[in-house]
Amino acid sequence: MAAQAVSVLITGANRGLGLEMVKQMLEGSCPVRKLFACCREPDGPRAEALQTLAKKHPGVIVVVRLDATDLCSIKQCAQQVGSVVGKGGLNLLINNAAMLVKATLQETTPEDMQNSFNTNVIGPMNIIKEFLPHLRAAAKASGIPGMSSRKAAVVSITSLLSSMEYVKQTFGIFPAISYRVSKAGLNMLTLCAAEELKTDKILFSLIHPGWVRTDMGGEDGEVDAPESVQGMLSVMASLTEEKNGAFLTYQGNTLPW
Repeated sequence: MAAQAVSVLITGANRGLGLEMVKQMLEGSCPVRKLFACCREPDGPRAEALQTLAKKHPGVIVVVRLDATDLCSIKQCAQQVGSVVGKGGLNLLINNAAMLVKATLQETTPEDMQNSFNTNVIGPMNIIKEFLPHLRAAAKASGIPGMSSRKAAVVSITSLLSSMEYVKQTFGIFPAISYRVSKAGLNMLTLCAAEELKTDKILFSLIHPGWVRTDMGGEDGEVDAPESVQGMLSVMASLTEEKNGAFLTYQGNTLPW
C-alpha cells in the first residue's frame, strides 16, 4: 500500500488480529478509502468493539456480515462490496477468519477436521472466487505496474504450524492436528491461486502472524496483537511481484513449506 487511497476487506474483523488490523489501518500512513470489516454476527455482542469503531469512522468503515462457512453469506457480501467500490474494485482482501481446535490426532474427530476445512480452506476458496471480479477491477483501474497490495492482492493469514519442515520442533508444544492440516491446505490453495491468476496481476501471499496473545493463541503467546499486526501490515505494504505466492513471517522472513 502507498499514498494512493485503497479499498480493503478483512474477514474475522470483530476481534483479535482482525480488529487490530482495522484499528491500525485507520491510523496508518496509507489512506484507506473504504475498509470492509467482516464478521459472522455484526450485530452480536462479540462485535461491539468493531461497531463502536465504525461509528467513529462512518465514512470509511463498512461493517458487513460474512460467514466464511456460508456461501450465500459470501455472495451477499461480495454484492454489497461491489455496489460500494464499483469499477474501482477491491485492492486488498485479507483472509483472516479461522478456527482452531487444540487436539492431538487421537483426540481429533472427523467433525473437527471437517469444520476446520470449511472455515480455513473452503471459506477462503469461496471468498477468493466471489471477490475475484472486484480484484480484477482494481488491478485494471489502478494504473500501477507489476503487483502490490495497493493494486490487487489477497493475503491469507496462515501459521508456522502448517510448515511440514517445522512439525518435529512444534508438535510437542502445540499439536492442533485439524488446524495444521487445514492451514497447509490454505497454503496450497494460495500457491495455486497465485499461479492461476498471475496474468490478472493479482498478488497472493501468506503471512504467519507469530504466536499471538489473543483468544485463539492463548495467554502463553510470544507477541501481542499490536506488534504482530504492525509487522504484518508493513510486510503487506512491501509485497511485490517477487513475493507472489510467498510464505512469510510478520517480520518479513521467508518460511519453509
